[in-house]
Amino acid sequence: MANFAATLDGVVSLNSPGESGGGEITGTNPQDRLIMGLLRSTADAVVVGAGTQRSVPRHLWTASHVFPDLAKAFAELRSDRGMAPTPLNVIVSAHGDLDLTLPVFQSGKVEVLIVTTGEGSRALSVQQLPASVRIARVQGSNHLSARAVLREVQGLCHGRVILVEGGPHLLGDFLFERALDELFLTVAPQIAGRDSTAPRPGLVAGREFAPADPLWPSLVGIQRAGGFLFLRYSFVTVVGARKQSAPRAIRS
Repeated sequence: MANFAATLDGVVSLNSPGESGGGEITGTNPQDRLIMGLLRSTADAVVVGAGTQRSVPRHLWTASHVFPDLAKAFAELRSDRGMAPTPLNVIVSAHGDLDLTLPVFQSGKVEVLIVTTGEGSRALSVQQLPASVRIARVQGSNHLSARAVLREVQGLCHGRVILVEGGPHLLGDFLFERALDELFLTVAPQIAGRDSTAPRPGLVAGREFAPADPLWPSLVGIQRAGGFLFLRYSFVTVVGARKQSAPRAIRS
């Protein structure tokens, strides 16, 4: 499953120095952060791209980090489900452009898997690898497919629930390869706007679906808190399927 937040005009990152994370999109809305915590508390692994990791360099992808008020309840939930205390933090980086001195790698509070290519593995080899960090080198390509990432993650943690939290290129790959079952989307009551000086990405980047191959997920859940909408979509995941039917119009 994936979890993202977007403004009313579809921006998922302001793409400005120091203002590229989800907090600038939602204004650190507490209900959004609670949902993030709930999803992380049920996930065996949380997957993010290198760009997302760099946008929030002090972050740990755990439930307690994003919503500390319920840290005890989150820990009890994971214990009751027979899960590890924290989800595996997975960083996807084709080029290995990562700073291994940052907390996610050095704190020892989470186990980390870096999924990379041969080029990325060589780039990372010049840094000291912390004990809690492993590197999975995907052979034969400079592009890391969603399926390749999933194979590496499931080979290490045997995960049943894998949560993708960004960025748009990574989500685009998961959608393109029909490797996503559900999308949780927070729609924030903010108009961010765009101009030509710096691109502000939408939900998906690097992949085009419509008009040749559009995706039509089903809306299976909706909640509201103030001006925020919390949407849950389901995708029909069929390996090899390339077409999905558009939803029928509702007649009043």
